[in-house]
Amino acid sequence: MSPLPTTSEETPPALEARALDQLRYIRRTMEEAGSFTTVSGWGQVAIGVVGLLAALLAHGRPPRVWLAIWVGAAAIGFALAIAGMVRKARRMGVPAFAGPVRRFALSFCLPLVAGAGITVALDRAGLQGFLPGTWLLLFGVGVASGGAFSVRMIPAMGLCFMALGLAALFTPFTVAEVLMALGFGGLLAGFGVAIAWRHGG
Repeated sequence: MSPLPTTSEETPPALEARALDQLRYIRRTMEEAGSFTTVSGWGQVAIGVVGLLAALLAHGRPPRVWLAIWVGAAAIGFALAIAGMVRKARRMGVPAFAGPVRRFALSFCLPLVAGAGITVALDRAGLQGFLPGTWLLLFGVGVASGGAFSVRMIPAMGLCFMALGLAALFTPFTVAEVLMALGFGGLLAGFGVAIAWRHGG
């Protein structure tokens, strides 16, 4: 009677089967990571409401007051976005700021930093009329580029913001204000509902 094969003497078919199982597991993990997003849909809806309120409060105000209202709304929106991401990540049992989230944050924040510098320059030059288009465009660039590390819906939203920004740069200020309300209010809230429905809140 021949001796039983040891673990070091596994047949090639057995080794191949184990390797294929491991490849399937790796592929499944990567696919799940690619479709997951910690962006909070309901948090985004809340930010959209803040954007609509800011648009109402800022309309018709002097330039500096208008700017202060929108900067305050941006700060509130940023806080809501972070809180929503942390809450969603905890609920789903995943790290809030690891892996793809860090890459998303870097790609998203760089255009916003550029936007802050441009905002100061335009304000000093008395060119506040270009701020709506600039903000919409750079926010869209950040979302679209950062969205490469998230679900397809995120870069699609970024492209919509970019389109609004380009339009706002070549329209009168009163029209640009409406486009800002549409973007930072309606678009954020609408995409937020879609994200919450399709990606767990």
